[in-house]
Amino acid sequence: MLLIVVLIVAAVYVLVVALLWLNQERIAFQPPPVSDIAARRAGGERVRQVSYRADDGTELFAFVVGEPDRSDRLLIAFHGNADLARLLIPWAQTASRTAGITVVLPELRGYDGLAGRPTYTDAARDARAARRFVTQELSISDSRVAYFGHSLGSAIATELAAESAPNALLLQSPFTSARDMARRMAVPGLSLFWPLVSRVHYDTESRVRELPMPVSVAHGLRDLIVSARMGQRVYEAAAVKGQLLLVSTAGHNDVAERAPTEYWKWFQAALDLGRTRSTGQDARTRS
Repeated sequence: MLLIVVLIVAAVYVLVVALLWLNQERIAFQPPPVSDIAARRAGGERVRQVSYRADDGTELFAFVVGEPDRSDRLLIAFHGNADLARLLIPWAQTASRTAGITVVLPELRGYDGLAGRPTYTDAARDARAARRFVTQELSISDSRVAYFGHSLGSAIATELAAESAPNALLLQSPFTSARDMARRMAVPGLSLFWPLVSRVHYDTESRVRELPMPVSVAHGLRDLIVSARMGQRVYEAAAVKGQLLLVSTAGHNDVAERAPTEYWKWFQAALDLGRTRSTGQDARTRS
């Protein structure tokens, strides 16, 4: 009887792990339903939608907020899990006015009506396509570009930064790693077997240890989705520390709204550190 119980428990455990393995990218990437998107329209002050393709031919788009020809800096900003690029437009408009920059908001495949299904590998491919659009179509060099990411977008931005070296990396509500987030599922042994079962390899805490640009972090201390302690660990791990902002009244999605003055000061200071770094690099290149 005991053996039967053990076998049943083992079978259930294997089934749970197998389901997590099959569905892990559906958990990591959760595009809002298309019906929720239909009523939303992008537009407003200095906003245009642009199209480009990933290297596998998938058609993508982004929103460009600001005027690249008149800005000396550009920010590529990646949204979070169940979010949309178009919903960041008001934030990007404020960012553009506050810092005098252009903001590019890339969309991922599978989101906002785009064909395909988002995966770890394809999210990286789509991020590279956005950078390629900025450098080739807008003719803006990496030395003038910073990356921003919120939540899941912070991991995407960090991985892209490891490949292309922007002048600054700004992370809002970042998680340390996919493995640490998996621990919150309370499945015994899942973290131990993570290297064997995972197809999602985000590890921001490890990545920032090797990045040469300043890494800045903003996090709400009331964040129930991604613990603020994770954001602090990411900041502490950074080889080049930028600006740290912890907002005691904010949760996962409302850091800018809860402390707008402090938030935009953090944002501006983080970008200024990147500009200082890129100016120094340019001077060394000319010499």
